[in-house]
Amino acid sequence: MTTPVRVAALVGSVRTGSVNRRLAEALRDRAPEGVEVEIVDGLADLPFYDDDVDAAGAPEAVQRVRERIAAADRVLFVTPEYNGRMPAVLANVIDWASRPYAAGAIKDKPFAVVGASFGRYGGVWAHDEARKSAVIAGGLVVEKGLSATPTTPDLSGDDQLVADALAVLTELVENAPEVAAA
Repeated sequence: MTTPVRVAALVGSVRTGSVNRRLAEALRDRAPEGVEVEIVDGLADLPFYDDDVDAAGAPEAVQRVRERIAAADRVLFVTPEYNGRMPAVLANVIDWASRPYAAGAIKDKPFAVVGASFGRYGGVWAHDEARKSAVIAGGLVVEKGLSATPTTPDLSGDDQLVADALAVLTELVENAPEVAAA
């Protein structure tokens, strides 16, 4: 029996009933065989990143999120776009997960970005920003892994959105970049 590939899903919206939360749940429920998608909860509980707080001992909420990301084989951002950028909650979790510098939980983790937004571009700017931030934090981008889709509040009728996100999840699992040899 092979060990399943564990994917930590970080949802950029904390709103109850969020389309992106429902998309993450659909990915969890429809993940390919051998893939476990775990939605990392508690992102709204993280204080804004502060190096002094981290140096004194990261809060328990931060430790839990870091541990869940570190335990995963892959990371998937599921995020909307707010005012042409990624949501602050996702930027904040990237800041916490990138520390300690060069050894954070996101370091050398293959990752991809999916999501939906009500704007006409479907969140592509937020997705580009999330990818850039995660790469700077030491993550390994899956080159063919971006699905930003304009959508309506009713995700249940948007089978194409879920299908596109499942394709990115499959790409993340099957074609993740390898960590470069030192």
